Amino acid sequence: MTSLDAVADWNSKSDCAKRIVIMTSRLLNDAHRYMLRCLSTHEGVQRCTVFTSISEGSHSAIPDSPLGPDAYREYETLLVQDYNEHTKKSDKISKDKGVSKFSSALESLTMEPIESENVDISSGGAQGLVVSVHHFPLIICPFTPRAFVLPSQGSVAEASLSRQHEDSLSFGLPPISTGSMSDTDDVPPGATLTAHFLYQLALKMELKLEIFSLGDQSKNVGKILTDMSSVYDVARRKRSAGLLLVDRTLDLITPCCHGDSLFDRIFSSLPRAERFSSQAQLKQGVPSINRPSLDVQVPLGELLNEEPSKIRDSGLPEGIEAFLRGWDSYTSAPQNVGLFNECDKKSTTNWTELLNGSLVATECFRGTPYLEAMIDRKTKDGSVLVKKWLQEALRRENISVNVRARPGYATKPELQAMIKALSQSQSSLLKNKGIIQLGAATAAALDESQSAKWDTFSSAEMMLNVSAGDTSQGLAAQISDLINKSAVAELQAKKNEKPDSSSRGLLSFRDALLLTIVGYILAGENFPTSGSGGPFSWQEEHFLKEAIVDAVLENPSAGNLKFLNGLTEELEGRLNRLKSEETKEIPSDDQLDIDALDDDPWGKWGDEEEEEVDNSKADESYDDMQLKLDLRDRVDSLFRFLHKLSSLRTRNLPLREGSLASESSFPGEPSGNKGLVYRLITKVLSKQEIPGLEYHSSTVGRFIKSGFGRFGLGQAKPSLADQSVILVFVIGGINGIEVLEAQEAVSESGRPDINLVIGGTTLLTPDDMFELLLGQFSHF
Repeated sequence: MTSLDAVADWNSKSDCAKRIVIMTSRLLNDAHRYMLRCLSTHEGVQRCTVFTSISEGSHSAIPDSPLGPDAYREYETLLVQDYNEHTKKSDKISKDKGVSKFSSALESLTMEPIESENVDISSGGAQGLVVSVHHFPLIICPFTPRAFVLPSQGSVAEASLSRQHEDSLSFGLPPISTGSMSDTDDVPPGATLTAHFLYQLALKMELKLEIFSLGDQSKNVGKILTDMSSVYDVARRKRSAGLLLVDRTLDLITPCCHGDSLFDRIFSSLPRAERFSSQAQLKQGVPSINRPSLDVQVPLGELLNEEPSKIRDSGLPEGIEAFLRGWDSYTSAPQNVGLFNECDKKSTTNWTELLNGSLVATECFRGTPYLEAMIDRKTKDGSVLVKKWLQEALRRENISVNVRARPGYATKPELQAMIKALSQSQSSLLKNKGIIQLGAATAAALDESQSAKWDTFSSAEMMLNVSAGDTSQGLAAQISDLINKSAVAELQAKKNEKPDSSSRGLLSFRDALLLTIVGYILAGENFPTSGSGGPFSWQEEHFLKEAIVDAVLENPSAGNLKFLNGLTEELEGRLNRLKSEETKEIPSDDQLDIDALDDDPWGKWGDEEEEEVDNSKADESYDDMQLKLDLRDRVDSLFRFLHKLSSLRTRNLPLREGSLASESSFPGEPSGNKGLVYRLITKVLSKQEIPGLEYHSSTVGRFIKSGFGRFGLGQAKPSLADQSVILVFVIGGINGIEVLEAQEAVSESGRPDINLVIGGTTLLTPDDMFELLLGQFSHF
């Protein structure tokens, strides 16, 4: 629940609230201005209780936080002090200007940063307002009982995972695991907060964690976690569990690709809820990451609105309006019930918006097992399963649908017909809301405009993978071809005034750049020693650079790219100038050119106007030359970043030996083209050696090993495969295909006793990866 969701329900006119409860997954100093706004909204509030998922230890461990070890008590005093100051300011403004306290407090809410010097525990607080802060751990976003991520706007997910240096790729991703990161290096806030979150997770689940890490940042998190855990590990009643921490940077290709997962398709195709705050704040000199919202909006209203007359005749809009507004549909005032008859267009918009919902919602408890079953299936199997559930719901409601169905397949028209039939009556809609929402989300993802582009991406990635198994020349030609085709398609769409090429399954220039990233990572894995600076020869790379330069010159605004920051406006101006010159009126052929027949060329000598024109043209050509040179410099910097991506296999220590690196598979090889998570779990459960995997023993364990080891009484290093509960946490994020592959790895291992839970910083889509690698949070 965001602060704005809560504020929407508060009415200052009927303000009788004496107590306010606030729950947040942010640091207290980050959420301060929102909490102050809550309190300023109510004049008569006497008690405010704040529950935060960020522990006191986390607050004191972050250097930028002004709060110390006793963070909650300090903040109670600070909030009361600031509330009193705002109350005095707003009272003064209301007396001077004659405006209400509520509006002036809201308008004058320009929060000064909290300074640690302001903390005065002995101040006692104000009369009439008592603030208490408590720890409420484990605010997470579970998609199923076996897969979860962290809240997209919570402090843990937003905190930076790396600082800018030669081995870093993005603020939102861990750095490359070169093994050179020492204990003295500054640990980014994201690593610290992740360690504290996992500590609280283990504490509340009463688990004694055996911690293993793969990757430099995971190693840092493991060390922090081990130092914290050593105090409570002495208790013997805790159940043992294995924790495997993995750096996302060890496998960037899986979240960049468009895998066969219905869950990923839905997350990429449907709109998300808007963030309530888009301001990137600086923490320890690094920005916080604006993660996209996890709240997927299901367009159920749009799906039903394609035949509005039938729906309106059924009385459904009036009933839904009455139900959701808390009115009785029979006793409502006539002007309220007749709302939809006033303006046909407006009414349609109103009720379709009311019908829209979220993919993960608590409206219907049946939605959770549906989602759990769907996330573990591929696109075809998942959509057929949704179709089967809709058919079962129709049988329960005794509703017959005349729709042509193909066994073993599910299409949008089939699902749409079933959803409309289930939504005709109010009782049926409310009873089956969970499956109706999921069906609408599946239908939207299977829509031709969305599925065509996803399939085009998928086939392009497959061709790159095949080319990578052949020669570097073939792969470079494939990438160059994709860039050129996307530039032509986008230019054609622009001329036809149809900027959205996704409806025809065509790739944009931005899409081609994402495929270029995939191509370079594949090239680095297959041709690690081709070129001096990158995986391709100088000539091959020259053609790629020229293709990108030409594409940018033809359409500078395409993609909103970071490497063009500051140049886009100049490039747009150049393009507009060239277009205006082309469209200038050209004299016809039969018109006599007087100047051409003039025998005395010296007659123009000294003509100042002509000279000025020539000078201005010379200046323009010079500016054009300078602009192209600047653009080539920017493209060179882009390719230096691509070289860094192509060197992931050789620079990431755990991937150097090749047993974990992804390789192009033979048809009979099941593990080929699978993600790192699948390969890791398979190796762990079969007890194979994993290069670079580090075990973090607790203080007590280290003492036993060193003290009693000399007498032959030392403990053997535990194995992850010996644990019945294994938690895999990917620092940087996961995607739907990895959740599916993780469960596949467990079922193929023949170990049904294993309880595997997979978690990550956030849920990643290919678009999110593009933003992290080439957007505002990239390091190039």
